[in-house]
Amino acid sequence: MTVPLQSPRRIQRNVLAESEKRLLAWICPRLPAWVTPDKLTVLALVAAAAIGAGYALSNFDPAWLALSVIGYFVHWFGDSLDGSIARYRKIERPRFGYFIDHSCDGLASLLILGGLGMSPYLRVDVAMFAVVAYLLLAVHTFLLAKVAGEFPLSHMGAGPTELRIILVALTITMGVLGPDVGRVANLGAFDILFIGLAAVLVTIFLVQTMRAGRSLASIDARER
Repeated sequence: MTVPLQSPRRIQRNVLAESEKRLLAWICPRLPAWVTPDKLTVLALVAAAAIGAGYALSNFDPAWLALSVIGYFVHWFGDSLDGSIARYRKIERPRFGYFIDHSCDGLASLLILGGLGMSPYLRVDVAMFAVVAYLLLAVHTFLLAKVAGEFPLSHMGAGPTELRIILVALTITMGVLGPDVGRVANLGAFDILFIGLAAVLVTIFLVQTMRAGRSLASIDARER
């Protein structure tokens, strides 16, 4: 017997949420029928691999960073539209879509930050710390979807789109300033910046975990 699946409530409070919703609503009816959610998911994953490859290839020529910049725009297109087009066409597959989409998101974060770790701009241990921090926050989101029926798509006013914009700006800055800017001992300026960003993500995870834990404890106590 199949257990009925109740989709968690999507909570999106990032700065660009409303503008992005309007843009996606404009794009969806204009996509041809052969552009399917699955193809868009694959496109996003291929774009993530291209982003990582652009970073890794920048060891040979900084011009390869342009591939990463273009990849972020393609990744936004695929990642933002796969679910949107499924909802627009009313062809959602809640179990398959949720599982595959977020599995690909986790792999994409490894491909992108792994590529950065192989570039001359970021140490691999710093890149892996950033991967862990990002995935910690993702785990928090998935747990909330299970125990509270809520799926927050943003934190502190920033979501995936804002994060891509930040990474595009950082990538352009890397190409302009070079890998050795602001180097202190074995850490460059970009290492220090990514350590700071990862620390912010871990802090958000800890604060929101404690906050959610208190709320869930109160709910459990009332239901006894």
